[in-house]
Amino acid sequence: MPINITMPALSPTMEEGNLSKWLVKEGDKVSPGDVIAEIETDKATMEVEAVDEGTVAKLVVPAGTEGVKVNALIAVLAAEGEDAAAAAKSGDGAAPAKAEAKQDKAPISPPVGEMSTKSTEGGAVPPAAGSEARPSGLPAISPTRGEISQSANGERIFASPLARRIASEAGIDVAALTGSGPRGRVVKADVDAAISSGGAKAAPAAKAAPAGAPAPAAAAPKPMSDEQVLKLFAEGSYELVPHDNMRKTIARRLVEAKTTIPHFYLTLDCELDALLALRTQINAAAPAKKTEKGETPAYKLSVNDMVIKALAMALMAVPDANVSWTENAMVKHKHADVGVAVSIPGGLITPIIRRADEKTLSVISNEMKDLAGRARSRKLKPEEYQGGTTAVSNLGMFGVKDFSAVINPPHATILAVGAGEQRAVVKNGEIKIATIMSVTLSTDHRAVDGALGAELLVAFKRMVENPMGMLV
Repeated sequence: MPINITMPALSPTMEEGNLSKWLVKEGDKVSPGDVIAEIETDKATMEVEAVDEGTVAKLVVPAGTEGVKVNALIAVLAAEGEDAAAAAKSGDGAAPAKAEAKQDKAPISPPVGEMSTKSTEGGAVPPAAGSEARPSGLPAISPTRGEISQSANGERIFASPLARRIASEAGIDVAALTGSGPRGRVVKADVDAAISSGGAKAAPAAKAAPAGAPAPAAAAPKPMSDEQVLKLFAEGSYELVPHDNMRKTIARRLVEAKTTIPHFYLTLDCELDALLALRTQINAAAPAKKTEKGETPAYKLSVNDMVIKALAMALMAVPDANVSWTENAMVKHKHADVGVAVSIPGGLITPIIRRADEKTLSVISNEMKDLAGRARSRKLKPEEYQGGTTAVSNLGMFGVKDFSAVINPPHATILAVGAGEQRAVVKNGEIKIATIMSVTLSTDHRAVDGALGAELLVAFKRMVENPMGMLV
């Protein structure tokens, strides 16, 4: 019986991924634990192992394919003693297509880091996730919410959201189209054909409201389409760089954060001179260790390492601010898991220092260097960048004085760190020179009120200006 290999869900939020590379070819024998493919998610490229034994009969999805839906068929294995050619036929024509509309509920996914290799009865191949076509003998696909409407005569009309959007922009009435999808569902190809032929009737104008009826509320303006944006620029004056999964995810999450989280901001100036002096002492006392490059210090602290520790200890001192918001309850965390924004090609990622409140500065420093290095090569595991209780975003190394960062759900806070610079300050009625660092705390007002946020920021300032407290 053929064994179907489907696109795995490599993180809880993954809906699709890019099949970067096959590490096996048709005819190869594989065993449980063999690495057979590399899958690129929005944040990392991960190796995926087989969980069954067999011979690779067919690679359904070619290497380099983008936007492969979770649970879509990507390869077929022939079980022991089975004819590979016969098993390969079960995968013919089953390459997954990108779904036009996402299902209401995400499909059940195999464990992170594993391929799903469950066989179907009789060797039948499951349809690609979100595909328009369906094998004979299966019940009709139920449309998702927003795909059903009624025509003027009361007849139900089935159309995908993508088809509806394109038809609306082109002035096409979907009720005038004959759908080629399941149950007569109008799909993108039907709208494209109507546009190219020019034969579809225009959508009817809305009926005038009865006299005396209240005027309807103005609809929210729609964002400009790609075509409308490009018309604003001279032809040949630009090039198009397609968004990768990471950039799409960043855009989606930033919109979610700014439109659903009520941000407010608190800014304080911290004196860094004592922290910089302690950092110099600690680095000078670092023992040497032997490496391939010779003897190197066992650690080398950065200001950012000490900021991470200071924020973690501040959260422990103000535990009511170490929280995450949910609709039914406040999640109060027992430890400070501090995420740190790391810039990588095409976007950014936030690896997490777990239990930073319990770790020494040297451990935080070495762990941060390891995480940042693997983040830039996109080799982090999902559990190394998902979750956390707060985050740090530091642009001080670029000379940025101060800025406000966007909260990264499920966090309730994020600390934006500016550059340390020498400024004139007044001490005991005299003007002195001190190294000052401006920090801004972005806070989710649902979870952390103004006074509580201020208390957290004051606790952070106290740690930075009295850094010996981070050593005890």
